[in-house]
Amino acid sequence: LMQYWVNVELVKELIKNDVLVLQTGCSQISLAKAGLYTPEAACLAGPGLREVCETVGMPPVLGMGSCVDNSRILVAASQMVKEGGLGNSIADLPVAGAAPEWMSEKAICIGQYFVASGVFTVFGVTFPIIENTKFHKLLFEGLEQQGFGKWGFTPDPYEMAKMMIAHIDKKRKALGLDKGKERVLVDMAARREMAAVA
Repeated sequence: LMQYWVNVELVKELIKNDVLVLQTGCSQISLAKAGLYTPEAACLAGPGLREVCETVGMPPVLGMGSCVDNSRILVAASQMVKEGGLGNSIADLPVAGAAPEWMSEKAICIGQYFVASGVFTVFGVTFPIIENTKFHKLLFEGLEQQGFGKWGFTPDPYEMAKMMIAHIDKKRKALGLDKGKERVLVDMAARREMAAVA
């Protein structure tokens, strides 16, 4: 697992901080080998995510297909906005993307698609751009100011997790999702009653 260490450590840091991880591509192999695709992996999650995982019987990391299937994640995010009423666009959601150990140019294309859709996206290993240029400033700051996502870069999995969690927390706060609320267990009869009212 050493060759996938960055990816595994990033995901462990995210789930430890109550971030549900949706994973695509080859890196899923490393997470499966690390046991993160099993419901038992919920013991590594923070208290909020652990409670959800244990209640539903799901793992804290969900596979979403190959790397080119990332559009599925964006479709789900757009439905959170449209049907769930969370914000006005994907850029308002508490989500972030990452490719900590990317190895092909198609990853850059997928990453830019995410950024253009409003998702903060962090890459590791290296980033193919010259720092301190106008183009670098546009990608890492300017696009977000225009209502899109933005790029981030660090090869360190713990720093990457910090960047992503800070972004997610900022978006949670803006949506009012940072405060705990009293939870009510809803049984099937109550669900039917709510559906009838709606």
